[in-house]
Amino acid sequence: MPELQRLDAGHAQAVLAFELANRAYFAASVSDRGDEFYDQFTDRHSALLAEQEAGICAFYVLVAEDGSVLGRFNLYDFEDGTAELGYRVAQHVAGRGVATATVRELCRLAAARHGLRTLRAATARENAASQKVLAKAGFVPAGPADPADLGGKPGTWYQRDLAAGGP
Repeated sequence: MPELQRLDAGHAQAVLAFELANRAYFAASVSDRGDEFYDQFTDRHSALLAEQEAGICAFYVLVAEDGSVLGRFNLYDFEDGTAELGYRVAQHVAGRGVATATVRELCRLAAARHGLRTLRAATARENAASQKVLAKAGFVPAGPADPADLGGKPGTWYQRDLAAGGP
């Protein structure tokens, strides 16, 4: 059974393998991270861990029984009890409820472990799968997203009040 784990230094190689294996799949719905992301992955991973240690973000990975990463689930830009949510799952588990179940679990952790009251997530209009995940996890549309935040694509912000509970 997959396990949601807080990102640590030991996840670096599995996360890089996940990103590389799914690069084309992700690029179909979100902006490609570019070659520089992969070339400087070790430094970027260390920077994420430093942000997490500073308490301004929390990064999680969904790890399969074999140690491979099935998804990344991030809470970032903590401010006044609010954070932004970002996530991506491997192509071979997409459409099986993995993202929805994990986003729901992350909502529970966001409130219980991180003291957050509200989560926000932006998704491109053409990313129907992400919109379904957010709706099933209790998020509601909260207004237009700046295309600059979505790789130039028009989109929508979604929001969930964690104190209200949810699915």
